[in-house]
Amino acid sequence: MQNPYQLFRGHVVEAVTRLGAAGAVPAGLDTAHVAVEPPRDPSHGDLATNAAMVLAKPAGQKPRDLAERIAAELRAVPGVTKVEIAGPGFINLRLTDQVWRETLRAPLRQGVAYGDAAIGRGQRVNVEYVSANPTGPLHVGHCRGAVFGDALSALLEKAGYGVVREYYVNDAGAQVDVLARSTYLRYREALGHDIGTIPEGLYPGDYLKPVGAAIAAEEGAKWHDQPESAWLDHFRARAIEAMMALIREDLAVLGIAHEVFTSERALQEAGGVEKGLKILEDRGLLYTGVLEPPKGKTVEDWEPRPQLLFASTRFGDDVDRAVRKSDGSWTYFAGDVANHADKIGRGFTSLINVFGADHGGYVKRLKAAVAALSESKVDLDIKVCQLVNLLDRGQPVRMSKRSGSFVTLRDVVDEVGRGVVRFIMLTRRNDAPLDFDFAKVTEQSKDNPVFYVQYAHARAHSVLRGAVAELPEIDVSAAALASQDLSPLAHPAELALIKLIAGWPRTVESAALAHEPHRIAFYLTELAAAFHGLWNQGKDDDSLRFIRREDRAVTLARLALVRALATTIASGLAVLGVEPLEEMR
Repeated sequence: MQNPYQLFRGHVVEAVTRLGAAGAVPAGLDTAHVAVEPPRDPSHGDLATNAAMVLAKPAGQKPRDLAERIAAELRAVPGVTKVEIAGPGFINLRLTDQVWRETLRAPLRQGVAYGDAAIGRGQRVNVEYVSANPTGPLHVGHCRGAVFGDALSALLEKAGYGVVREYYVNDAGAQVDVLARSTYLRYREALGHDIGTIPEGLYPGDYLKPVGAAIAAEEGAKWHDQPESAWLDHFRARAIEAMMALIREDLAVLGIAHEVFTSERALQEAGGVEKGLKILEDRGLLYTGVLEPPKGKTVEDWEPRPQLLFASTRFGDDVDRAVRKSDGSWTYFAGDVANHADKIGRGFTSLINVFGADHGGYVKRLKAAVAALSESKVDLDIKVCQLVNLLDRGQPVRMSKRSGSFVTLRDVVDEVGRGVVRFIMLTRRNDAPLDFDFAKVTEQSKDNPVFYVQYAHARAHSVLRGAVAELPEIDVSAAALASQDLSPLAHPAELALIKLIAGWPRTVESAALAHEPHRIAFYLTELAAAFHGLWNQGKDDDSLRFIRREDRAVTLARLALVRALATTIASGLAVLGVEPLEEMR
């Protein structure tokens, strides 16, 4: 069956349609904004709908009057035991326990596809994430954005969107020239020269040693006495290629693979900046002017002289933005215009950018650029991931020998494992700082959310294995359990767990619409807590044990609940990119 929220939304819409046919309300009312959700206070019922609130004005009726008419229709729906009107016109419904029990058949029949939704309708969404400068290995800050972007992509796919994962390679700025010079220094070192202390401003990490050594081995000493103008382009290209290979390896350790890598340099060399700015120029949005000096904060690329400016304040930005400096060179923002014009040109109508904490100031200008380039037809959502505070038993961890200045993504994954890293990175909203303590994320306690959820999944499978050991003749496969009589599931704790499982499809939809994958981690933690609580009650009350040799019907119904629980956890962990464990030692 459909999940109860979808099912009863359909009943509400049918009720409004019947009222329209009877002339009680205008026919053809737009029900797109009608929602059916859990009431804020569970004591009010199982479901609540805003139908009367959103339809009152177009129906030309008072909300409570309309609610009475809709409620009268809903009282006749099978499975409804009570309908009440609350406040200004909310309609609360209570359902029979059997309606909830029947929802367990969905996860048993659908497996990890349970929760798959169609709200995306195949709409193509471009999710750009990580996009770190190709100047070294990824650090723990990149790790959070990488996990967030990847989980968000998986969540959108589960909700029915067509997702393209993209990495924008920032290979056209001054930082890659610094990379080339740093690599050249390591090249000279590989040739046997004493390079002394790494000069200030160059990258000091050991990760460039193999790159310099490879160039020395392949090309000998041909570059060692050449001027920078002779070797800079060559070393830049070799270093970027090596760093992107390193970054891909780092991402693979996290289980992340992008479908598209877009080079900033290649885009600019293909005239991408000119194409993007031509669109703005044709719409009368470029002009030559002088920016006001910044007041108390830095405005990037500000110069007290005439520049080519984009009228971004027309689209909600704080100041207009320079796209070309007075010396004729493009600003960094001009490259952003090219990047987003390129995405729009590829047919995307929904764009999501995942940025690090230091890019919060780019939100308004980029939204303005996309609105201007697309005439407000393309949506851009920018998710800023705040800092990760890396700790070990409460003490800060600051540095890696490999990087020279920061803790690498690889260091963290090697220490605690991919699954732990991915789950913990999603235990806070992206816009809130996150503490990642090596000791705490590996402890086996209910205070460690990844252990708590994994233990629930493993405990469920342990129950299923135990059932087979005690009752070898029973079939505990999902297919067999899906056909069992579920009426023995009558205890309030069992029904509470069933209602949580039934809420998984709705959680997928709401999290996808909000672009908030952390909701999945929160849901799984709540689900695991309910299951552990039920298991603990069975320890104290023998009648609540999952396996009751003397009562096969009760045992099979409870095993159906246990397998549905495990399937739902596995479905959620798949969105987060975490492998569910069937055993934990």
